[in-house]
Amino acid sequence: VVACVGGGSNAIGVFAPFAYLPELERPRLYGVEAAGEGVDTGRHAASVSGGQIGVLHGSKMYLLFDENGQIVPAHSISAGLDYPGIGPEHSYYAKAHLATYVPVGDVEALEAFQTFTRMEGIIPALETAHAIAFVNSLAPTMPKDQIIVVNLSGRGDKDLNTLMQVSGL
Repeated sequence: VVACVGGGSNAIGVFAPFAYLPELERPRLYGVEAAGEGVDTGRHAASVSGGQIGVLHGSKMYLLFDENGQIVPAHSISAGLDYPGIGPEHSYYAKAHLATYVPVGDVEALEAFQTFTRMEGIIPALETAHAIAFVNSLAPTMPKDQIIVVNLSGRGDKDLNTLMQVSGL
């Protein structure tokens, strides 16, 4: 089961029914974070992959913050994933190894957006394009009889202005 993760509401809705199944019955759960320009650049929104545990809005979670404890700006081409933290339930899933959180960058998400739109005739949200990009690398590593479920979190028509700016149109 694959879903994009910003603050986490989209992914937690699809993960929750599976997270506490016995390990042998539980599908692998993947939360795809926005790596923006790269986790190592500091211009990303990948709180689990590139952040640390802290407190924001009264909740203990993985966050992006500096050495003084100040929240640092998150970056992603997707406004829906551009958040400096991940919810406390996802933070628990990550620490307890109930789900795996992986970063996907802007470039990979844009490529997946274009390919998915062309091949499926569906305009996914840029958030979802991050999950689709991860699936493009995950699927070839799996046996052909396994099933991948991707949570499509929204429509991409809301992202057309961003896509036009990035494309220079």
